[in-house]
Amino acid sequence: MRVPVVIGLIAIVGSAAAVSLAPSQASDQDAYLTHTIGRGKLTVSVTEQGTVESSNNTEIKCKVRGFSLVTYVVPAGSVVKVGQELVRLDTKVIEEQHSLTKTNTFIAEATLAQTQANVETAKIAIDAYEKGRFRSQLQGLEKELAAHKRNLRTARKMYQRSESLFRQGYATDLEVEGNAFTVTQAELELKVKETEIKVLKDFTRQMQMESLNGNKIASESKLAADQAGLAMEVKRRDRAAEELNDCVIRAEKPGLVIYPSAASWKTTPDITEGASVRKDQVLLLMPDLTQMQVKLGIHESVIDRVRPGLKAIVTLPDRTLEATVSEVASVTKPAGWWTGNVVKYDTVIDLPSDEGLKPGMSAEVDVILAVHENVVTIPVAAVVETEEGEFCWVQSTGGPQKRILQLGDSNDVFIEVIAGLNEGEEVILNPTALIEEAEEEARSTLSQSRPSGDSQDVPEAIEAE
Repeated sequence: MRVPVVIGLIAIVGSAAAVSLAPSQASDQDAYLTHTIGRGKLTVSVTEQGTVESSNNTEIKCKVRGFSLVTYVVPAGSVVKVGQELVRLDTKVIEEQHSLTKTNTFIAEATLAQTQANVETAKIAIDAYEKGRFRSQLQGLEKELAAHKRNLRTARKMYQRSESLFRQGYATDLEVEGNAFTVTQAELELKVKETEIKVLKDFTRQMQMESLNGNKIASESKLAADQAGLAMEVKRRDRAAEELNDCVIRAEKPGLVIYPSAASWKTTPDITEGASVRKDQVLLLMPDLTQMQVKLGIHESVIDRVRPGLKAIVTLPDRTLEATVSEVASVTKPAGWWTGNVVKYDTVIDLPSDEGLKPGMSAEVDVILAVHENVVTIPVAAVVETEEGEFCWVQSTGGPQKRILQLGDSNDVFIEVIAGLNEGEEVILNPTALIEEAEEEARSTLSQSRPSGDSQDVPEAIEAE
């Protein structure tokens, strides 16, 4: 990882590094701060702040539909026992719903009973018509039909007798015509009864059966609807009773209870007395203290170098642990004003099992990106970065000599030297503040990088010289 050197700040960094690296004096005339080039181990790491948490949390969620008001919540960090009350929600609305659903259930049960009676009545009406009223009507018509047949036979006998008497001279024409009319009337009455019987069998019966069957089917359909309605009301009543019971949440196992982390932009926890919570919202967490981790954010500039399996040094308030990177997010978490618009990727560090680890402990994590053994290194404060490349100035008997460098990986203090320097050579620290040629390089780089109109400004470190 290359660390760019900001020219305006090199004077400060170089002075601090020079003291820590035990600089030597080059000559009596020019007392430059120098550093002797050597080989050693170069460790490259990235440091971020995080918080200890459990990787295996038992979530305690709200089971009540809609939004509910919290009237009591156990303090965070409490150690609870099985059955101990953790959260209590306001029950006023749910009690009203429960009472209403019980009333609706009773009404649905009464409606269903009435419909069941209607279905049975419709079935009985069909049997009553087929085996009772229809047969009674048919038998009555058949009796009347038999009577009309007898009347017709009697009328015909009377007519035949009157004709015989007329031929013998014992009856008049008027008597014969009267008997003939009686025959005709009896025949008409017989046909009317035959028609009534046919209509009763072929039409009236069918119409009555269709009507009665229709009433039966309608009653059975309403019965199915009322049964479904009752089942729904019972379900609502039972659910209201269950939610009423869920308004008091109790611990199902013993352990530590903590609040879930609030959003980054919030200053207060989501769970507190008087807060409004929704269904399936996580109210509390019961962490498994044997499986702890640290979650932190790694800056986008180095996230490509972070991968699972890397070693990490975790510094806690009371101890230091060696850990391992277990997970690296592939998508960044949202940035906003609460993060300073800094883009970071969530990274999880698995901690070894260690007694006394608790959720919420602050942790400083050094993720070891690379370790280079036996490499030539140069202090960051001795390097000047320009458009033409990276340079340093080497102390020699003839004075400072400019040297172009080929650099490799780096950390905040040292950079790996691939080519350009040899062991034992002395490089000048903070060359931009002491060497005129370095100052000119710095001025040229700054003037090219500045917007037009600002080229006359010079860093205070250079102006001081």
